[in-house]
Amino acid sequence: MLAIERKNAILNTLREEKHVVVSELAKQFDVSEETVRRDLDKLEKEGMVIKTYGGAVISESSTAELPYVVRKKANVQAKQRIADLATNLVADGDTLILDASSTAVFIAQKIKSKKDITLITNSLEVLMELSDVVGWKIISTGGALKERSCALVGNQAEECLSRFHVDKAFISCKGIDMEHGFSDSNEMHASVKRCMIESAAQVFFAIDSSKFGKLSFTTICGFEGIDAIITDTKPDIEWERIFAANDLECLYPEDGNV
Repeated sequence: MLAIERKNAILNTLREEKHVVVSELAKQFDVSEETVRRDLDKLEKEGMVIKTYGGAVISESSTAELPYVVRKKANVQAKQRIADLATNLVADGDTLILDASSTAVFIAQKIKSKKDITLITNSLEVLMELSDVVGWKIISTGGALKERSCALVGNQAEECLSRFHVDKAFISCKGIDMEHGFSDSNEMHASVKRCMIESAAQVFFAIDSSKFGKLSFTTICGFEGIDAIITDTKPDIEWERIFAANDLECLYPEDGNV
């Protein structure tokens, strides 16, 4: 296994279990404990982990951007449920925006059966996923490639989005907080998402339940003007009160399955 593959595997384990032990990782990857410590040193410098005695924990730093290859493997079942619900909201002939989240790729996979779709995205992964679709108009925003995220950001992406008016936008985020609304780990991502919101007649935040109650580095927007949240499980009563107070619909699988 290459060093980069091992680092991504460690990050994936941390994403799921929140902590790792050096001795266990050494056995898992058949390398020395010193090699694992060097991997963790590098991940700590990148802001991904916090080293502890004998191991490491996932960094809760709101500025940390996990690599896309790690994010796409996290909460897969939840994202599939969200994508199924999102598909029911898309009609033939719609104009759409998908952001550069891993959830958006699952949505892209699910809506391929729709016809005559016009879709705008700043995601390289979404563009690749839809590269074999016939009969659609697919538009890239252009822009600067943001490291780790497979996202195009910056002035060019924002200017492109400002020229269009679409039916629906599907957007994700790093956290949703009762007081501050939707937030992300990076201002460049948040700025592009604000442009997506401005360009769409209907806005849907596609957020798995692990994001509830979390506040990340920068605010994308509050609850006003958002049409619905799409998530994988029924939120608790306190969240239902928040959504009702803001006239915000919350869509989720009623029985755990769509």
